[in-house]
Amino acid sequence: MDFSIYDVINHTVILAQVIEDPDIIGQMSDAWKNFVETGQIWALLIGMFFGYTFANFTRF
Repeated sequence: MDFSIYDVINHTVILAQVIEDPDIIGQMSDAWKNFVETGQIWALLIGMFFGYTFANFTRF
């Protein structure tokens, strides 16, 4: 297959996003606070504990 640069340019889709709130650090901070306040952090830690324990039982 012989592709020229013009074929690639003609078949390329350009995606763009409009950023409503450029405060990325603030968004990450809000997401972390929500993660902790809703108790999802405990679900993560408990899941990691049981997953690690189960993986060790199945290793033998």
